Amino acid sequence: MVTVITAEKPKRATVYLDPQLHKALKLQAAETGCNVSELINEAVRRALIEDRDDLSVFEHRASEPTLSFEKLVKNLDLDGKL
Repeated sequence: MVTVITAEKPKRATVYLDPQLHKALKLQAAETGCNVSELINEAVRRALIEDRDDLSVFEHRASEPTLSFEKLVKNLDLDGKL
């Protein structure tokens, strides 16, 4: 788990969780010694990092030529892979 230290006071938010998900979070919190807020913050942080990394890759590959799905299938068929 990554702990981020910030000088800002945490912000309150109302989040409605599926009851099974909430139960799983509470169990994980008890097992790890973290609280539910810490687990949710970490999950959101990881999701945002993944999105940032994906966007970086998309930006890097933006100049690559595109290939339509139909053309891809046709090429696979011509190559005997379908």
